[in-house]
Amino acid sequence: MEVQQGLHMNGGNGETSYTNNSKFQELGITKAKPLVNRIISDWYSTNLPRCLRIADLGSSSGPNALLVITQIIEAIDETCNQVNCNMPEFQVFLNDLPSNDFNTIFKTLPAFYEQLKKEKGEKFGPCSISGLPGSFYERLFPSTTIDFFHSSNSLHWLSQVPPIVESNKGNVYLAKMTPPSVLKAYLVQFQKDFSLFLSLRSKEITSGGRMVIIMLGRRSEDPFGKEGYVLELLSKSLNDLVSEGLIEEAKVDSFNLPIYMPSSKEIEGIVCVEGSFYIDQLEIFDVNWGASDDDDNKEFVFDRFISGQRVAKCIRAVSESLLASHFGDAIIDTLFSRFMEYVSEHLLKEGKFVNFVISLRGK
Repeated sequence: MEVQQGLHMNGGNGETSYTNNSKFQELGITKAKPLVNRIISDWYSTNLPRCLRIADLGSSSGPNALLVITQIIEAIDETCNQVNCNMPEFQVFLNDLPSNDFNTIFKTLPAFYEQLKKEKGEKFGPCSISGLPGSFYERLFPSTTIDFFHSSNSLHWLSQVPPIVESNKGNVYLAKMTPPSVLKAYLVQFQKDFSLFLSLRSKEITSGGRMVIIMLGRRSEDPFGKEGYVLELLSKSLNDLVSEGLIEEAKVDSFNLPIYMPSSKEIEGIVCVEGSFYIDQLEIFDVNWGASDDDDNKEFVFDRFISGQRVAKCIRAVSESLLASHFGDAIIDTLFSRFMEYVSEHLLKEGKFVNFVISLRGK
């Protein structure tokens, strides 16, 4: 599968768009905010560059694309007040694959700039935000030009579906019945991709620069842990459509998602072997499938059907492009209606996404 050509989050502002169905990703960014702020503040207070160059890799579209940048600017503003210095200029690169809906982001920029000027006043220096289409598994920037790399909810996406020689029959990801050869293919592909990513960024980051990665992972060393169960429910939904004659069994057997959820030990091992970065910190936290609009809202009343719908729309927003390319557009509504039912039922038992927040420093 050509991931670069086929993968993109659902664009626009419609009901199934990523813009309106990225609450889980927002919660992950929000939970990581204290660590990101601490890292960027520590780095800035010891360097004080006139222009701070930031790259957000896998930025997608919608409100989350500018959320991290807002948080970084606020952290720098607070640091400048503490050390009594002027705000730097900001040069920001929003990177994603060429099929990403950059236009939705660009349309929000005038209001974003206006809000910054209103909040920060005359002390706020120029802020330039641009889109950079391209895969982060390739070189993106000239050598030693980026001070701070950030990537959220992107690096669990592989550069390609692993080359699988044995069928992962009836599954779109790793499951209990997945053959060992398929598991090995997924792990090898992730090791290759993540190592390449680190090597490329090591050439582009400035001396002493920092990088923070937020990505899906798993707590257990068991590759078939419960963290991937949401994708097992997607497989189950597809197999239902096979039983009903809506899609061919061979179509399901030949479809595998280009995703890998690593363990912390796998991450640490790759960073150590690749050798370009130190891990400053690696934190693990959970985001509930049934997350409310405010995850800390004590008055929130859990409704498994509403939460099931929220999960289904989220997974649809990030995977529809690949599913529609392989199975056709006609089955998408039926597929995710069935998927929503399974997720709603499962939420009576449990349901959590596991997020890693990884702070890296160049050697």
